[in-house]
Amino acid sequence: MSSNTRAVALRCRGLVKRYGQVVAVDGLDLEVSRGECFGLLGPNGAGKTTTIEILEGLLDKDAGEVEVLGQGWARDGQRLRERIGIQLQETQLNDKLTVEETLRLFRSFYREGPSIQELIDIIELDAKRSSRVGKLSGGQRQRLAVACALAGRPDVLFLDEPTTGLDPQSRRQLWAVFGRFREAGGTILITTHYMEEAETLCDRVAIVDRGRIISVGTPASLIASLGAGHIVEFAVEEGSAPADEALRRLPGVRDVRHEGGAVLLIADAPHHTVPALLGELDRGRARLARLTTHSATLEDVFVALTGRHLRDE
Repeated sequence: MSSNTRAVALRCRGLVKRYGQVVAVDGLDLEVSRGECFGLLGPNGAGKTTTIEILEGLLDKDAGEVEVLGQGWARDGQRLRERIGIQLQETQLNDKLTVEETLRLFRSFYREGPSIQELIDIIELDAKRSSRVGKLSGGQRQRLAVACALAGRPDVLFLDEPTTGLDPQSRRQLWAVFGRFREAGGTILITTHYMEEAETLCDRVAIVDRGRIISVGTPASLIASLGAGHIVEFAVEEGSAPADEALRRLPGVRDVRHEGGAVLLIADAPHHTVPALLGELDRGRARLARLTTHSATLEDVFVALTGRHLRDE
């Protein structure tokens, strides 16, 4: 096996999955290095979950090649199951079992792995070890699901929307668990709708739309591809917004986009852009209805590439 092959944890080429006439994954190519946290970003229906389930060995592909840790599911399925951990979008655990009983059950599926106490320590649920799963909060249940995914001490951890619906504190507690897994040399493939999550955890991200990867890179490089680091959004309630040509001449403006009734200025100096914009509106006797600014995010990258939002169905 070449050194290049050893360095790759996950690889697929020309991946295709159809459901009747619907093409969920359309010739997707992906490569994740060992020790990397790689994120898949895209709206619901983009093909993220289908892709990750094929890589996990839960779904059969219709076409293409899939390699996990240098092995294939058809030939090496049993060995691969010992080396991966999976947290699904919704992990259904038995509400009647305690935290400790649940972990003993999952730990029994593997020949090797952490002790029950190690797993409890990883997710910081020692105070809840005797509590029934049905009595846990949403964040505690998610941490327990992650511990179940870690029960075999996996080389690769698959996380499908792992923090959806959690409060910010619970989300950050899980981020810490993922960070410790990375520090120990583990590889993570994660799907997420949370831009802060992707920018905090991921070394690289791939933007997925309609079953294809349309852009891949570090979060910083993708955001930099917009050409500026800030978005100035405004709408007028009376009069007309200035013409795009006039807006592009404002200091710091790199591009102009329209979304619904709002105008978005991609700018690198909003402290110069905003005063100039207000002056332009005043000269045109347009009354401002809304004005907001924010740092550019991966959501803005997705909109620039597709014209749609990550939250769109």
